[in-house]
Amino acid sequence: MTIPVITLDPSGADHQGEAARLREAGPVVQVVLPGGLRAWAVTTHALVSELVRHDKVSKDWHVWNAVKTGALTDDNPIVGMIKVTNMVTADGAEHHRLRRPVTRTFTNGRVQKLAPSIEATVDGLLDAFPEGTVDLRQHLSVPLPMRVICELLGVPDAERPRLRHLVDSIFRTDTTPEQVTEVQADIPRFLADLIRHRTAHPGDDLTSALISTEDLSPAELAGTLWVLLTAGHETTIGLITNAVRALLTHPDQLALARADGDWSRVVEEVLRWDPPIGNFLARYPTEDIELAGTTIPAGEAVMAPYTAVARDPEQHGPDAHLFDITRTPGPSTSPSATAPTSAWAPTWPASKPA
Repeated sequence: MTIPVITLDPSGADHQGEAARLREAGPVVQVVLPGGLRAWAVTTHALVSELVRHDKVSKDWHVWNAVKTGALTDDNPIVGMIKVTNMVTADGAEHHRLRRPVTRTFTNGRVQKLAPSIEATVDGLLDAFPEGTVDLRQHLSVPLPMRVICELLGVPDAERPRLRHLVDSIFRTDTTPEQVTEVQADIPRFLADLIRHRTAHPGDDLTSALISTEDLSPAELAGTLWVLLTAGHETTIGLITNAVRALLTHPDQLALARADGDWSRVVEEVLRWDPPIGNFLARYPTEDIELAGTTIPAGEAVMAPYTAVARDPEQHGPDAHLFDITRTPGPSTSPSATAPTSAWAPTWPASKPA
């Protein structure tokens, strides 16, 4: 049986069209990543659920043959989303060990204390909107989650532009090899500077709390902070942009949301219909596995194309392509439960701005 091969567009210029082509190609396809690397992709909701629960696959990027052979070079645009060592890329007991300090310190109470500051930030950003046409990403989608995550983790004001540059660079797939090398060298320096600053000047922030637990090695602490800082706000940028765009292009749905005030339904449907996560290298088989009748060899990378899976008609019915905040969840787990739309995963390619 010939497996279809689809080359992914690093710019994400037509991510919904690309997602449709992935679904049409079949339940298991091969994709070409930046740098000519190949990976597998499963294109149905059921297969993604099977993949993430499979006991013969790992989240550890060291398993990937492309890493072992050096095919994933250190100047590849996706290297910053792959070679990260933290709870996202750990399995089993190691995952729980690395996650435990976060669950103890990243509490609901800590987040609730930020509510007045978040509301003031939103009000200030909206009041500062220029007249006429507004670039939503520039004036709201980027600065809001950026300020919130920096306040939560105690990033000094002077370091915030540096952080945004680093995060934006690793989530782009059109960077040059020189830019990739520069950014990868500066990330550990940035994290060391943050840890050093908060060790000397502890505050009521998550970084200081994680340092005080003394449960993580310096490298583990840096890796944990990086996943919180990056995915902790990058996904929200896409969510805000995609939500506003969806509502403005579907005035009937906007009217429904305003009528009942249940904005959680809007959030859930946006996460499904146009998720901030496009494609994610989710797992690496530790031995040969079979998915939908296709054998995937050990050590290969398996991608979850969340944009494609989110409109899977087998899960969401023949109207899966429609934006409908009154939608009833499908027969199995909702996409937001299996897709890493929370703070724990990167997005690639990034959602396009409105």
